[in-house]
Amino acid sequence: MKEMINKLNKWMVFFFLMASLFYQNKVCAQKYSNAFLQIGVGAAGQGLAYACVASTDNTNAAYWNPAGIVRNNHNQWEISAMHSEWFGGIGKYDYLGVTLPGKNEKQRITLSLIRFGVDDIPNTLSLYNEDGTVNFDNLSSFSASDYAFLFSYSKKIGKNTGINPLSMGLNAKIIHRNIGKFANSWGFGLDAGVQYHKNNVKAGIMFRDITSTFNVWRFSFSEEEKNILGVTGNDLPSERLEITNPQIVIGASFLKRFNKIGISPELDFYIQTDGRRNTLFSTDKLSLDLAIGCEINFISKVFLRFGANQFQFFPIGNNQKTWAARPAFGAGFKTRSIQIDYGFNDPGIGNGAHSHIISTLVRFGGK
Repeated sequence: MKEMINKLNKWMVFFFLMASLFYQNKVCAQKYSNAFLQIGVGAAGQGLAYACVASTDNTNAAYWNPAGIVRNNHNQWEISAMHSEWFGGIGKYDYLGVTLPGKNEKQRITLSLIRFGVDDIPNTLSLYNEDGTVNFDNLSSFSASDYAFLFSYSKKIGKNTGINPLSMGLNAKIIHRNIGKFANSWGFGLDAGVQYHKNNVKAGIMFRDITSTFNVWRFSFSEEEKNILGVTGNDLPSERLEITNPQIVIGASFLKRFNKIGISPELDFYIQTDGRRNTLFSTDKLSLDLAIGCEINFISKVFLRFGANQFQFFPIGNNQKTWAARPAFGAGFKTRSIQIDYGFNDPGIGNGAHSHIISTLVRFGGK
């Protein structure tokens, strides 16, 4: 175990050095690749509009910034779970994470599973008989599911193991995507993060897909299905490599207390490296988006959260533009052993397709 941890530390240093070079990546990447991994985990982060890279500090930190995992009580286990529905209930998003006690308070390990699925999709290829006629009695359905498994390691850096050390974290993630019997892919990627807390000020940086994440797709169609695709004018997909470019998230927050009430705003900058997007700032290579969140707590037990992200420009006629953002808010309650959070998000597709997120986190063991 000790030898494995030493090797992990060496790899962490290597990948942080790689982060300074990743903007030079020449591989052609697909926009919005592995988009299900942009949804986030935990209703607390959702209620803050994703502005939590500097302050995240429990099992859910494995997703937002693995450097925050180690800020837990190292004597306790943690189990976190979340369920949400997107796009008017069409998509189901589930998450389960477990944080294991470390050998000491300077290290923690987390295992996470994420699934996003759309079920009961009509298979229109089965509508056709062998002679080309349509038979609705042949109609069948299939599911499209995306899975991500994360192994996360976090460690405090330096001799001081008190409340304000520097911490670093690393994710190794395996991705599996399945579209019925027609297609599936396997992929692998790495994330790395840093946090630094000093007094009531917190800062963090997250390098997502630091070396790019690679998905290899394979397709399997029967000869009959291939013929139907050809007759209906559809291209037959072939094996291909899907690449997710790196993303950087930089954030800072501070805590201000007024007797029993604490207020903690945070500002995060999301930097995409897959080309121009509809964001506040965009070039041919980079796009910059903002996430603004604020958490108000009462005796550190009851929480109210709100924020906004995905700031975008929209045309309003006469060659003029206006901007809009996606709002979010939430609430939470925490004791020593359990935390329950609620979050509300607007996917921005209209038709009242809002997303209500509920998550729980249970702690046990320890002193």
